[in-house]
Amino acid sequence: MRKHYTHCLEKFGCTPIILPITKSVKNIDFLDGLLISGGDFDIDPIFYGQKINSDRVQTSPDRTDFEIELIDRFFSQNKPILGICGGCQLINIYLQGSLIQHIQTDINHEQVNPRNETSHEIILNKGSFLEKYKSSGKIYVNSAHHQAVDKLGNHLKIDASAPDGIIEAFHHESHPYCVGLQWHPEFLITDFDKKTIKGFVDNVKKNFK
Repeated sequence: MRKHYTHCLEKFGCTPIILPITKSVKNIDFLDGLLISGGDFDIDPIFYGQKINSDRVQTSPDRTDFEIELIDRFFSQNKPILGICGGCQLINIYLQGSLIQHIQTDINHEQVNPRNETSHEIILNKGSFLEKYKSSGKIYVNSAHHQAVDKLGNHLKIDASAPDGIIEAFHHESHPYCVGLQWHPEFLITDFDKKTIKGFVDNVKKNFK
């Protein structure tokens, strides 16, 4: 796991705890929120009723099973959940959505420049919960993924998309805080990234004992 995932939480007052992949999730009710990170793998299409149709798809069954169990636990407890990149895709699958197995558009979503630089614009939907984090001008994000949300999961609302239509952000309509972000705000490149991560942390702090 890249250090950025923990450093961005520490910056805003959280103590990150990295959970190992295990067969059983026990004794973690003391945790106040959940961040599902990205990773160099894909979710097996069997989870959304498809077969692998791209040679780019590389799965990690144990990690996927473990993280679905984590999402199920935190979702049922109404604790904040943030999915970044692959974590965003997993939330969508958990809520009965599907994925584009390999993106083929005119935007390179696997940017060639370093991840600590922005790559392309995202456009906020009207009424997006992300609007409160925008100052002025266009919003640019980094991008490091070859898959994306296809069919949107149950009770999810789109908050932002790339100019090519790829979904970049969504939230659950009734959960207190269940959010998916397709880009990597943990690099804290822009003020928008910083405010987005802080928004997650602020919701986590509501559960501090």
